[in-house]
Amino acid sequence: MQRRCDRNRKRSKRRAIYCPIDGCYLQSVSQKYTLFADRPGQLQQRGVSRQNALMLLAAKTAVSLEDEWLEAFWCEQCQETKWYHVQKHVSKASHKEGCSYEVSVASVEHWQQAIGVIDPKGNPSVGEFTRRNARMVGSQGNKYFLFGG
Repeated sequence: MQRRCDRNRKRSKRRAIYCPIDGCYLQSVSQKYTLFADRPGQLQQRGVSRQNALMLLAAKTAVSLEDEWLEAFWCEQCQETKWYHVQKHVSKASHKEGCSYEVSVASVEHWQQAIGVIDPKGNPSVGEFTRRNARMVGSQGNKYFLFGG
């Protein structure tokens, strides 16, 4: 039987997310970037049947993956910030207390599935001329736009 003070605790508990390298507690230093699936194979990897995955993606362009996200964490042992792919696993018996987290270093594929993340290669619809001139600092960038002398 639980103690009364444990039963009545309404305050949220700290997430038990630990460094896969050192095993120490990780501190979050960013917001969560949720992931989405836009191909049937991505849903099949998560236990959805092929037929259901095809029907879901036919109805929606992309399906949000509820218990998966990208997040940056600070590790006290490593003394650095790293981006991790976090998967939340909730046990069937207890919704709140039976949850655990699986943490792995974020891969390129995870970044491509993230919502709201800026593509490191830039917007593919922007031309090379625009991209090059946007990087120029000062008055040098204006010389291509001046007409006449």
